[in-house]
Amino acid sequence: MATVYDVSAPDLIEAAAKDLKEKQKFTRPEWTKFVKTGVHAERCPENPDWWWIRAASVLRKIYINGPVGVSRLRTVYGGRKNRGSKPEKFRRGAGKIIRTILQEFDELNFTKKAVKTQTQLAKGRAITKEGQSYLDKIATDIMLSKKEIE
Repeated sequence: MATVYDVSAPDLIEAAAKDLKEKQKFTRPEWTKFVKTGVHAERCPENPDWWWIRAASVLRKIYINGPVGVSRLRTVYGGRKNRGSKPEKFRRGAGKIIRTILQEFDELNFTKKAVKTQTQLAKGRAITKEGQSYLDKIATDIMLSKKEIE
C-alpha cells in the first residue's frame, strides 16, 4: 500500500481535490467566490476549484507536518506583497480560509484538535486514522494507475 510520501504532491493534491469535490460532500462556502487568498494577492483566484485544491493541500500538510496550527499554515500559504516602488515584503495568507477548511475536516473526522502532552508540545490539528487512510487510499490509486500506464 502506498503512502503520501510515495507519490508526487501535485498528483496527490489534484486527485484528493477532485475526490473532495465529488464524493466527500466537502462544501464550499458562498463567500469563497469573492475572497482573496491573502493580503499579498491582488485578485481572487481564477480557478473555480481553488477551494478544494487548497483543502487537499492543507490535509496533506497536516499529514506530513502535523500537528499544525492555523498560524503555521498561514505562513505556508502566504506570499510577497507588491508595495509599489518599495521592496516587496512577505505577508501571511488568510486565516479564515484555513480555519473554515479545518472545521470542515473536523466534521468529516479527518482531523482533530491535538492535545498537549509532555512529548508533544505543538498545538493545532492532527490527522486522524480516517484522514490518514483516506490520503493513503488516494496515493495507492495514483500508484496503481501509473503502473497500468507503464
